[in-house]
Amino acid sequence: MAFAPRLEEVTPGNFETATGIRVRPEQEFAVSPVMQSLAEAYVHPPDVAWPRLIVDGDRTAGFLMAFLDIDWRADGGTVRRSGLWRLNIAADAQGRGYGRFAVDSVAAELRRRGTKELYVTWHEGPHGPSEFYLRLGFRRTGEQSGGETVGVLDLA
Repeated sequence: MAFAPRLEEVTPGNFETATGIRVRPEQEFAVSPVMQSLAEAYVHPPDVAWPRLIVDGDRTAGFLMAFLDIDWRADGGTVRRSGLWRLNIAADAQGRGYGRFAVDSVAAELRRRGTKELYVTWHEGPHGPSEFYLRLGFRRTGEQSGGETVGVLDLA
């Protein structure tokens, strides 16, 4: 079977599949469950949260959610940023390119919207995603957000 993932919106028909996505147990400290992400998407304006399922054939391999043009410092908008808010790749789908596909998909959407940088935050630690993001070209900004490392990828 060829690797041909695509993004799909979360709908009533795939909601249970979406909320059933589980990362490896040792990674649970580093990412919120899909149910929490969908609740957060619901309470934010629709132009802020961009939740999508990563589907390959009939398999749901993961979930991503981007944030779009948010007030990063919550100070009235002196700094506005967009990026990857959540990334949950199912435990049995990891290591197969779905994470890279997710980042590439968010990058493409942000470029389409005219954005020049893609931000992400992550928990440091032995089972955290820092090496994954650094391999994809993100660089640490030196900032922290909610106790997490902030990284940025140049989209220009």
